[in-house]
Amino acid sequence: MSNPTPSFTGDPNAHPPSSFSAGMTGTCLCGSISVTIHDGSLFSKPRGHLCHCANCRKVGGSYVAANLAIEKEKVEIQDAKGSMKRYEDWDTGSGKCVTRCFCGNCGSPIMSEPAIFPKMYILKMGLFPRIPKPEAESFAAHRHEWQGVHEGVVQFETVRGGKKLKE
Repeated sequence: MSNPTPSFTGDPNAHPPSSFSAGMTGTCLCGSISVTIHDGSLFSKPRGHLCHCANCRKVGGSYVAANLAIEKEKVEIQDAKGSMKRYEDWDTGSGKCVTRCFCGNCGSPIMSEPAIFPKMYILKMGLFPRIPKPEAESFAAHRHEWQGVHEGVVQFETVRGGKKLKE
């Protein structure tokens, strides 16, 4: 029995930003949950944000989480198999709950629902074929010293909208 030729997936350059003029759909790893963003301006300006807080790093399984804060009415979630699981995270800087949603089949992080922003979802951008350029970094004071700097991205010391690290 021979090993099949590997197929490489996930090249964002295979998806020009113009192909998402009406929005964009992404899925978890197993495909049981799909998330569609209905917003034609995803790539017209920097939109996403990078978060370096410990909780986002844990949820993302990396040194930073690529997120997009977006109004709930612009998001459609399909979970036909009922795979979405929720974890109530109370260990937050605000002391308010952040409900962290993930696929119970494959473990992919889907989104967070912060109690302090009840009309917003924080989507986990790894689900999508392309990630908008970030406009900001939160908890930038928690960055590792070996990380590069993203030009033009506002760095907030901790919470987004709080004290900036540099102008």
